[in-house]
Amino acid sequence: MARFDGSMIETVEVASGGGTSDGLLQLGLMHCTGRDVPFDLVAAHKWFNLAATRGNAEARRYRTEIAGEMTKAEIAEAQRQAREWLRRH
Repeated sequence: MARFDGSMIETVEVASGGGTSDGLLQLGLMHCTGRDVPFDLVAAHKWFNLAATRGNAEARRYRTEIAGEMTKAEIAEAQRQAREWLRRH
């Protein structure tokens, strides 16, 4: 059985969305629903945050919505991961 890890998800992101706000939004939706990847609100928040920084209003709304279900530590981790992703891309 294949495992999904961060590098595989980034490969999917680059292949499917090229880092566009819509591609990043789709990754957030995948993670917050567990569609094709493990359910992970930290990862979902990260992708929604990145999409929001690229002007996606829908991602901003989803990010706010799931933040209500997360701890402050989880949100901080999602933000750290988003900053790291931006440094690498």
